[in-house]
Amino acid sequence: MKLWEQGINPEPAIIEFTAGRDRKIDIHLTKWDIVGSMAHVIMLHDVGLIDNEEKKNILKALHSLFVWDEEGSLAIESGIEDIHSQIEKEMASILGTTGRKVHTGRSRNDQVLVDIRLYTRERIDSMALLAGRLFRKFQSLSEQYREVLLPGYTHMQPAMLSSFGLWFGSYAESLSDDVALLATARALNNRNPLGTAAGFGTTLPLNRKLTSELLEFDDLIYNSAYASLNRGKVETAVASALAALAQTLSRFSMDVCLYMSAEYRFVDFPDEYVTGSSIMPQKRNPDVIELIRGRANLIQTLPGQVAMLVSNLPSGYNRDLQLLKELVFGAFEDLMECMEITLLMLNNIRIRKNILENPIYNTIFSTEEVNRLVKQGIPFRDAYKAVSGMVRNSSFSRTALSDYVHEGSPGNLCNEAIATRFSESMKCFRNKSAAEMAGKLMEYAK
Repeated sequence: MKLWEQGINPEPAIIEFTAGRDRKIDIHLTKWDIVGSMAHVIMLHDVGLIDNEEKKNILKALHSLFVWDEEGSLAIESGIEDIHSQIEKEMASILGTTGRKVHTGRSRNDQVLVDIRLYTRERIDSMALLAGRLFRKFQSLSEQYREVLLPGYTHMQPAMLSSFGLWFGSYAESLSDDVALLATARALNNRNPLGTAAGFGTTLPLNRKLTSELLEFDDLIYNSAYASLNRGKVETAVASALAALAQTLSRFSMDVCLYMSAEYRFVDFPDEYVTGSSIMPQKRNPDVIELIRGRANLIQTLPGQVAMLVSNLPSGYNRDLQLLKELVFGAFEDLMECMEITLLMLNNIRIRKNILENPIYNTIFSTEEVNRLVKQGIPFRDAYKAVSGMVRNSSFSRTALSDYVHEGSPGNLCNEAIATRFSESMKCFRNKSAAEMAGKLMEYAK
């Protein structure tokens, strides 16, 4: 069964190829397809295209399909093109002719669009909550180890005094920026395409503002043609936000891999969180961390993949856009797995203290010696030249954390200010489930 059935039997290979992986991917959209259909039906009654009894019966039938999906008994049958066709088939089976009215005034194009936006919104909200847990963990570790000193590196060479508090805190603030990008992607996504039909509107008197309110969209996509033209734009914004989060995980993972090496030995994990070698008994490999880095690096290619898919398309719907789903949906799942395992590793990280007792780090206090001379009234450049001439032969007095007073320095981490900014970005993520939305819409069946 296909929504575009016209009594013609297409070549099976054509149907198989054009459906692609949709039969598998569309399972992610089932609940949201039903929720979108419920809102559409309520609107059809509001504008007089179906009567009150039809509205109630259709809503009850749609909700029964929602329950079947929750129970795992709703599946795309063999010969059915996609989840949208399956749901329409089930509706016709339950209600006969009345069930066929659910598709009134909409194309599969705007149906798919609203499903994707509802699913994407829920995924974004779930990811933001997970990012919040990760943020709080980084901040907690930053506070816990704020006075444990760490050599800061530039160009992979010992450079200046740092601390584990500063290091962990830097990744907390990075996540704050990532969540701000995620909030922007959510705002672009949270506009209602339902009612734009195939991209050119419809002669039926639809109330698109009503479906927007019912589905808790912030606004409409007003221009019908833009509903199709917009595909790829939202995915680009989402992909960029996911790539930013992935970059934070990747760079943290790289730090950890370095810091676990025998040459550094700054951090470590219990034996249960590392792997060994089949031939070298001494090995303690950071396999988990390396896989986070690798998977995160692949996710960072997502914006480029989206761009390549949509960059040379004309306006209007093109089947190429179907492929966006498997790109973005898979990235959500992959990134959330990486974030969950990063949390697990952070909960078990072990920090080495007294790192700076190693004499190889004596020279990292040279900049502080320059600053000490500056405080005595010596011009900075003169002080710099004097200290640089003594670096090879001198040791310097160690600088205490209390000497760092400006915002964002090891002695003044500003974690509270960063937390406030993070909280502001988090306000837009409401994380309402499909079940909650369906329950709310069922009120209209009474």
